[in-house]
Amino acid sequence: MAILTGPNMAGKSTYIRQIALLTLLAQTGSYVPAASMRFTPADRIFARIGASDELTRGQSTFMVEMTEAANILNNASEASLVIIDELGRGTSTFDGLALAWAIAEQLVVSVGCRTLFATHYHELTELEKYMNGVVNYNVAVREWQDEVVFLHRIVRGKTDRSYGVHVAKLAGVGPEVVARSREILAELEANFSATRRAPRRTARRNRRDDQLLLFADPADEVIKEIRQLDPHKLTPIDALQAIEKWRKRLEE
Repeated sequence: MAILTGPNMAGKSTYIRQIALLTLLAQTGSYVPAASMRFTPADRIFARIGASDELTRGQSTFMVEMTEAANILNNASEASLVIIDELGRGTSTFDGLALAWAIAEQLVVSVGCRTLFATHYHELTELEKYMNGVVNYNVAVREWQDEVVFLHRIVRGKTDRSYGVHVAKLAGVGPEVVARSREILAELEANFSATRRAPRRTARRNRRDDQLLLFADPADEVIKEIRQLDPHKLTPIDALQAIEKWRKRLEE
């Protein structure tokens, strides 16, 4: 699985659709617009892309997303090619992230198919640490004079910004709204750390690692230290200092 992150309008969707189309062309023996291409034949190509409802069938945008995701999980095989573009964006942030995370794990662990997963859930890039077969890529950009320059190049690694405010400015959103959005964004980024926003419980994994939690919980470390202490050997001042140290750690 390649998890692809990067700014809005940088080309994530185009990139993964291009790969699916090139695979289809090559497998049918058609001309491929490339100097060379190496690929593995796929038994089927599955796509979860776009955002639209199905009013005639009584399905919301999110229901369409989940129906398509269920079809992939139920029918994809190890020989399939799967492209997923923005899964889980049609519901609340935590619901969407939880579903995207669990579906990604299932595709890697149980299905084992080749998957391109484009997302703005930057927390998903943590999967590379815990699962063999997961790699992070991002669409390269450069910031210049408060503007974003799209380089249209896919590079190794992850990104933690989507530059949505810059895109809103390009779309014609007024300067007052853009300026206020930047203020709110700065406040949100200052008050919501990665530890608070990402799952803390044990991540499903297929890579051996001594770390049990996705992000170490400070409370667990404090409990561990308390259990190792012998209260009969502590002086009153040592006890007060320990309590103060634990209080500060839990407030981080």
